[in-house]
Parts: sequence; C-alpha cells; structure tokens
Amino acid sequence: MTAPEPARRHEVVVLALDGVVGLELGLPHRMLGIAEDAAGRRPYRVRTAAVGRRPVRTADGYRVLADHGLEVLAEADTVVVPGTEGGDVLRTGELPAELRTALRAVAGRARLVSLCTGASVLAAAGLLDDRPAATHWRDVEQFRRLFPHVRLDPDVLFVDDGDVLSSAGVAAGVDLLLHLVRRDLGSEAATAVARRNVVAPWREGGQSQFVDHPVPLRDGPGTAATRAWALARLGEPVSLEQLADHAATSTRTFTRRFRAETGLSPLRWLTQQRVLHARHLLETTDLPVDQVAERSGFGTAASLRQHLQAALGVAPLAYRRTYRGPGGGAG
Repeated sequence: MTAPEPARRHEVVVLALDGVVGLELGLPHRMLGIAEDAAGRRPYRVRTAAVGRRPVRTADGYRVLADHGLEVLAEADTVVVPGTEGGDVLRTGELPAELRTALRAVAGRARLVSLCTGASVLAAAGLLDDRPAATHWRDVEQFRRLFPHVRLDPDVLFVDDGDVLSSAGVAAGVDLLLHLVRRDLGSEAATAVARRNVVAPWREGGQSQFVDHPVPLRDGPGTAATRAWALARLGEPVSLEQLADHAATSTRTFTRRFRAETGLSPLRWLTQQRVLHARHLLETTDLPVDQVAERSGFGTAASLRQHLQAALGVAPLAYRRTYRGPGGGAG
C-alpha cells in the first residue's frame, strides 16, 4: 500500500558531482525517501541534480545521469552534498563558479547537509567559515590546510549546527540522515527507518574509534575481558581503579589502551553502556523509572533523567512512550 502524500512535500535535492561516492549518493533516497510521519505520509521528496544535467562519473566505476540540473536547488528545503573522491575540490579547495554560486544562493534559506568529504564542497563555497563541521578522519589534515577558518571536529560522527549539518566518513552519513528524520519527524519515525534499513537507530561514540590503528591481539594486553566484566556489573558502582585492577595494570596504562581500542575514555564508555541498558529496560519492561535507574547503575531517577537528556535529548518517560505508546509503562 502506497503511503498518502502530505499537503506539502519537504523538497530534498542531492548533488551528484564528479567522483561522487555511489553509496552516499543513494543514502538520502533510502533514509529520507522512505520516512513516514505519524499519519503514515512520506513528507520528503528526494531528487538528484547535477551541473548541466551531464552524466557524472562516480568513484565506483560507473556513471549516473541525474534527472535535474542545478536550477532545482531553487525549490530545495534541504540540499545534501555526498562525498566525492579524486575531485579538484579535495586537492585545491576550489569549486566551479556555477556550483559555488548556486550553493551560496540557497544558503540561509535551505538546510545544507554534507556527507563525508562533501564538507569540502560546502567549505569551498565559503559556507562553513567559523562554523563547526565534520569530515572523514582520513582527510582531516588536508581539510584543515585548505579551509583553516572552519572549526573542524575530527572526533564526532556528525555535527548539527542548525541550518548546516555535516557527517564523518561514509556510514556516518546514515547516522546524520537518521538524525534529520529524528529532528523533523521524531524518534519513532527515525527508528522505523533504521529498522527497515537494518541499521542501528543510534550509534554511540565518535569516529575516533574507527581511525586506522593497530588492532590489539586477542591474547595480548587488551581490555575486552574487562569490558565484559563491567557489562555484567552495570547495576553496581564501578570505578576506574576497579577497571584497571581487573585488567592488572595501572589506571594510566589502562586508560591509554582502552581509548586506543574504543575511541573513548573508560568512564565515558561505561556511562554510554549504562544509557544503552536503561534504554533497553525502558523499551522492553514496565519497570518504574527509579528501578530502571538502579538496574542501569545511575542510582536515582534524577541521575538517569540527566544522562538520558544529555545523550538523546529526551526524558525517560518520553523515551518510553515512543516505544510503548502513551499508556505504556510505569512512571
């Protein structure tokens, strides 16, 4: 059954530039194009545009022919710029005049979204100056040389700066697009999109956990056993000293190894695991919030509320209602 059309569509334009990464070019169609609001309507219309509607060479060994040229940007509510490989903008920081003019014309009116190295396109158009942004960790140094006025954050999966958003490498585009659905339509709609695409509705941590570094040997001095030990004790108070003692090392060495393996500090990782456990209990049980807080290691409902608000921007009961309905669960 086809979902009913909303009264006004949210117009999304995806830019297909030379060297575009094929996966990222298709992500907005798969993530935004299938999203439904509470009435079962699909509010996004996703279209693809290329300069002069010319065939575009992808980074993946084939060409695409967009249905639209840059003129369709005039109708856009959101413009998505997927990442590219091997293009001039990544080497020189320069854009063709026609593309630069078109992007600057929609800035301030339409929402601008970059995926992976697409941040270089927005930066080359002068649209990221003095603003926070993210890009693929591999391109951080080159990006900083070309665009020194951008406040680049190399550790995050994505950045939301209101009307301009950017993500880290490839799969982080999924995180950002789900965030857009969550922001526009709510958590339930974003979770439905994630489930349909068989991806996690929310990933913890930043892209530093994916930076190229040696993988610890299974039988070496890694922290996996200690992480498993901590996961079995989420409802108990666990200190950094206890974690280091379990790993039979100093707190300084343990923290260094832990961050190298996970991209996070031990206590931040532990807090995120407790948030995940609390979310699981809120989704799947009728336990009162104070019991959820106790079982997930936060101790009090107030502490759980503070951490859930910081992580997801919602209170425990509001989070539960997105999964259980208005009458579901205990207070």
